[in-house]
Amino acid sequence: MTGLIQGKTFVVTGGASGIGASAARLAVQEGASVVLADIQDEAGKALADDLGDAARYVRCDVRSEQDVAGLVDEAVSAFGKVDVMFNNAGIVGAMGPIDEIPLDEYDFTVAVLMRSVFLGMKHAARVMKPRHSGVILSTTSCVGLRGGLGPHVYAGCKAAIVGFTRNVAAELGPWGIRVNAIAPGKHATPMFADAALGDPKATDRTDVFERISPLKGRYGTAEDIAEAAVWLSSDRAGFVSGITMSVDGGLISGTPEGAEPGQGLYAGHRPLLREAGGRGLPV
Repeated sequence: MTGLIQGKTFVVTGGASGIGASAARLAVQEGASVVLADIQDEAGKALADDLGDAARYVRCDVRSEQDVAGLVDEAVSAFGKVDVMFNNAGIVGAMGPIDEIPLDEYDFTVAVLMRSVFLGMKHAARVMKPRHSGVILSTTSCVGLRGGLGPHVYAGCKAAIVGFTRNVAAELGPWGIRVNAIAPGKHATPMFADAALGDPKATDRTDVFERISPLKGRYGTAEDIAEAAVWLSSDRAGFVSGITMSVDGGLISGTPEGAEPGQGLYAGHRPLLREAGGRGLPV
């Protein structure tokens, strides 16, 4: 423990499992008081009990303004303030061809992925503005930064979070409030394991995650996102606002999944290409 966010109050939605649970654990290790919110009551309560007096569990349906407002108020009541609001709750949501997605599935997905971020930002700002300080974080995705990596509605919502982050940062900067987003890649989390392997418990399939990783010898974990969230919450990131931090092993840069060194465009030196089919430097 280094006390990176010592004395801060850290609120995280989707906090009962995956990225949210890892962020809650690390935040407590780094000195914060944590309010973790979810609709997975059993898992959420168990994690809060495990983390001790520094943690509280609050049931929160992130689609509901009443629930999100209540979550923020509960954090203030328990710990006196909200220093960090991490809008992390999410689902994969509606899937399939664009001409076959039912409207009700679209609406539900947007509510969980996008309305939740709006509500989290709104009610965090409500209690942060009077204090002229705070950090708002949201989980977006590499799917929102590069086409063809995920379902349509998920991709649209995650791209919207990137724009929302920039715009809200522009408003809240004069209040001393920083607003950033984190874009995971194909990490070994229950949600991605379920989407890719049909089993949310298959996060231990290291063979699969290593094979699809763009970074040789390493694959992404929930802890990687937690580290980014805690750093962005800390004073070490005190001049960082309005960004989306990609924590994806280079996936959105175009690094091929599972590629061997020196493959493709970088497979050895070739003569320079010039105009009209010319090769090599001009004489």
